[in-house]
Amino acid sequence: MRVAVLSDVHGVLPALEAVLAEPDVVAADLIVLTGDLAAGPMPVETLDVLVSLGERALWVNGNADRELVEVAAGQGSPYAISRWAGERLRADQVELLAALPHRQVLDLGRLGTALFVHATPRSDEEMILVDSSLERWGEVLAGESAGTVVLGNTHMPFVRLVDGVLVVNPGSIGMPYGRYGAQWALLDGESGAVTLRTTPLDAARVGERLIAGSGFDGIEEWVGEYVTSVYSDAEALRVFAKAERRPG
Repeated sequence: MRVAVLSDVHGVLPALEAVLAEPDVVAADLIVLTGDLAAGPMPVETLDVLVSLGERALWVNGNADRELVEVAAGQGSPYAISRWAGERLRADQVELLAALPHRQVLDLGRLGTALFVHATPRSDEEMILVDSSLERWGEVLAGESAGTVVLGNTHMPFVRLVDGVLVVNPGSIGMPYGRYGAQWALLDGESGAVTLRTTPLDAARVGERLIAGSGFDGIEEWVGEYVTSVYSDAEALRVFAKAERRPG
């Protein structure tokens, strides 16, 4: 079985469409969506495209998806684009996001039992990084028996071993850190191969389409921050390390 993993789309429809057109994604047996799918400039359209994948897609809830449901229920969000996106979702889309599971599990042959979550197995927003200590990883993965754990949330792709467990982060399709491009991963259960992939994107064209297609008042500023410029991975790691509450 070949599985394409798509994470952290954040409502950036042009990036999603580019990845879905990749031959290896078209040919994949399953597409696993590991959360934070619609909180961004084109939320309604993004969810419609993902729903059209039908039974080929397995969904996982992310913290930004949860926040959209909360906004739709009349609660607030610290993020203007999440407030805007949550107010625009149709009722069926809110119901879809509200019902998403926290995890999915697949038997992936040579990769063993694979657990798919958004942030960590115990939280949809907990921060864990490629350079987190083995002790920290041990806490996060405690009680899990999967041979492969796939998670997103940090918008930076990596593959690493944690005491024999293969951990995969596909990165972000819509808001990548480090360098621009739609990041995703391909898992091959037959061969045991894990491949991190980046679909090249024209940032200017993506930005133009988002500005034209989104009704968000701050779309030009959003595009300038997340599309036509990119946060460095070093900067993101420094910020996220503080969120992880590392000593010192």
